[in-house]
Amino acid sequence: YDVILHEFNKYTYQNMAKKKRKKTSKKYISHIGLSLILLATAIIGMAFIPISGKDGKQILYIDNNDNADSVYEKMSVFCKPYVMPLFKTGSALLSYEDNIRTGRYEINNDGALTLLRKLRNGTQTPVRLTIPCVRTMEQLAGFLSHKLMLDSTDVINSLNNPEHCSQYGYTPETIAALFIPNTYDIYWNTGWEKFMKRMQDENRKFWNEERMSKAESAGLTEDEVVTLASIIDEETSNNGEKPDIAGMYLNRLEKGIPLQADPTIKFAMKKFHLRRIYNKMLDVNSPYNTYRNKGLPPGPIRIASVAGIDAVLNHTDHNYLYMCAKEDFSGTHNFAETYEEHLRNAKKYTEALNKRNIK
Repeated sequence: YDVILHEFNKYTYQNMAKKKRKKTSKKYISHIGLSLILLATAIIGMAFIPISGKDGKQILYIDNNDNADSVYEKMSVFCKPYVMPLFKTGSALLSYEDNIRTGRYEINNDGALTLLRKLRNGTQTPVRLTIPCVRTMEQLAGFLSHKLMLDSTDVINSLNNPEHCSQYGYTPETIAALFIPNTYDIYWNTGWEKFMKRMQDENRKFWNEERMSKAESAGLTEDEVVTLASIIDEETSNNGEKPDIAGMYLNRLEKGIPLQADPTIKFAMKKFHLRRIYNKMLDVNSPYNTYRNKGLPPGPIRIASVAGIDAVLNHTDHNYLYMCAKEDFSGTHNFAETYEEHLRNAKKYTEALNKRNIK
């Protein structure tokens, strides 16, 4: 009897233990399954839930001095709070903290995982950069420092440095001729030297065989074409009239007559706001004073427009030697072949200025 009872108890204990193990195993498997579901949900959330909580595209700029925490801080401005923990988790898993890349990143409907891959791989959205027709290199430096990851002081120091300019075939006086004011796709974190090389390449593309041939026919170098174009751009914004003005200035150059271009006086005095040029201003001591000096000034007085450059290359052939702004302030000019005719035109314009009390 004792033997039978012992065997019965042993069987009962083993059976209960077996059932308990099965129950524990099922509970463990259930927990694993739930964890996997939560993990899959998180991954799907990272991949597909837009990280931005704002309408329209958002731009994230990452600088040289940024670390993971500062990137997260910048992202917090537009990122949905409940998505940010997913992004940080993914960042840790993919070691983003050790792979931070500078750049300009556009965020539209990107999920956290998509954005993380962008940032880790440095997949930027380029800047649509249009070179402006500014009057000074200081203005260009300021513009570029606002559009690209460049320091304005470094830019202007380079543009004023003869040795640096000579690397691209220019001087500080002619360096403005390097920049062709078209629109370019450029990465925000492009370095200065790489940017200058890009501008040099674009300049070479612009000066194709046809343009170079026309410049040679006009008896001008490429830099001289741009210099004359910069004066014409300052004379008028009317592109239709620019070939006529170009023809007049070329006539004066051919005859050895000083250009007597008022915009060069403004440039020499660095007083671009002037609306009238008085005789007392014509003696300013500057190589840019085209009243005192024959020929073209040392370099462009602004970044010349493409329309201005092409106006010089496709100038109108005529006999005009003089021009004066029209008295109707239309922005166009009266042209003259003789000095006497020019004086009559100048008198009408002066009377119009006086009538409007323009100083």
